[in-house]
Amino acid sequence: MSTRTPQAMVAAGHEASADAAAAILAAGGNAFDAVLAAGFAATVCEPGFTSLAGGGFLLARTPDGRDTLFDFFVDTPGRGRPDGAPDPVFEEVSVAFAAADQSFHCGPGSVAVPGILAGYLHVHARLGRLPLAEVVAPAVRLAEHGVAVSASQATDLALLAPILSRTEASRAIFFPEGTLLGAGDLLHNPDLGAFLDRLGSDPSATFYVGAAARALVDQLGAGGGLLTVEDLAAYRVIERVPLRASYRGRTIVTNPPPTFGGALLGLALRRLDAAGPLPPAGSPDLAVALATVMLGIDRDRAAGHPEVLAALRGDLGGGPGEDIGDDAGDDPRTRPSVNRGTTHVTVADAEGNVAAMTTSNGECSGDVIAGTGISCNNMLGEDDLHPDGFHASPPGLRVASMMSPTFVLDGSGAVDLALGSGGSKRIRSALLQVLTAVIDHDADLRRAVEAPRVHWDTDHLEVEPGLADDVLAALATVGPINAWPAQSMYFGGVHAVRPGLDAAGDPRRGGATRVGATRVSP
Repeated sequence: MSTRTPQAMVAAGHEASADAAAAILAAGGNAFDAVLAAGFAATVCEPGFTSLAGGGFLLARTPDGRDTLFDFFVDTPGRGRPDGAPDPVFEEVSVAFAAADQSFHCGPGSVAVPGILAGYLHVHARLGRLPLAEVVAPAVRLAEHGVAVSASQATDLALLAPILSRTEASRAIFFPEGTLLGAGDLLHNPDLGAFLDRLGSDPSATFYVGAAARALVDQLGAGGGLLTVEDLAAYRVIERVPLRASYRGRTIVTNPPPTFGGALLGLALRRLDAAGPLPPAGSPDLAVALATVMLGIDRDRAAGHPEVLAALRGDLGGGPGEDIGDDAGDDPRTRPSVNRGTTHVTVADAEGNVAAMTTSNGECSGDVIAGTGISCNNMLGEDDLHPDGFHASPPGLRVASMMSPTFVLDGSGAVDLALGSGGSKRIRSALLQVLTAVIDHDADLRRAVEAPRVHWDTDHLEVEPGLADDVLAALATVGPINAWPAQSMYFGGVHAVRPGLDAAGDPRRGGATRVGATRVSP
């Protein structure tokens, strides 16, 4: 058995995000200071995935063994909007992925009530140690001096180019010389740097209240947005007791309802657990077992199977508990659910603090909050996620998500593995494959993260390259296969830490790791 050495560990989606976390740990910060520093930095260096005007979740473990899920995802907008107000306006944009095209909607009418900025400030006030000015400092430097666009960000920015070119303010950031930034180019965002610098000195200098809130609402409203000053003033971070499930004698701690991802992940693990030991690693039988459980949950969810509905209410037999804060309290199936442009950061420190944080800005709306360099989300603009029609949900509803920051606890209750992923519907399949590789087959964490993935999508299997011919033949008995030419961010980006043992960043989404609190200047 490997010996665990108490030390700081980071897994993030960009070298600069990982550097920001490592610098804060070296300065005496804890895991929560570090994960927030990485989150602030990611708004500069991972702009295709996250923004202070997006939404997210942070799963926190403190040395006393307490686990808390901080929900700072987006709300549906429109509180206080008068009857007869103009219909929201947004534009349809086609995004060409490697194996398919998909339509999204952007513009002011796609913007939901942002949560990330409120969430970061809330978590810092609750669990942080260092002054906020120190926590945002790495991001300020990146924004002011520039950061090289990574290969994964270049790919994502190219996909989002039709959206990023919508407005002059967005073009100034992403098309500074009239051409979209590519891999290795320096991205500068001095307005964001100045905003963060002010925030570090005055945490009340946000866009949720006062003149800044009024200006944001007026800006988006002029283009057909739904956001109101009442929406911004009413936004609250919710502290929830995480969902718990059992698997192979371990406890899985993950994102509870009203989100979907954690419940569906937990149900998949429960079904695998009940079926007995998994077949050997790399075998055709293992691939079939995993693909079959994905298919089964997808079909049972569509059919309203009682077991799936129970899971979506938080009943996995592990004791979800009650929320610590306020909860909107309605059926999660009625909520719109979103997240595509998404990143994740996991940090463990030497004191026993662990943080797993997933954030998203959707594809962004193409709008930039005036004078701040902050890109707005487009969480209301994905037609496949709104089957009842756009803007059908009432104002003030916490939007659901597939995001699932997750801990695996060993028999003593200690965190054995902390992880999360971007990737929309592929989040739960990516986490399922990494978790089973580590737990069932004692796989090296990096190998588990980098191994080829499979995802069941409605009526077929999406399959990454690298699987043996006999495995592919076996998968073809489960359903039609869409074979991808190369590994892709489509299949997620799992950034994971085994505290005291190892950290792994997913190369599909720019994975970077740091072990030990070595200061690195971003």
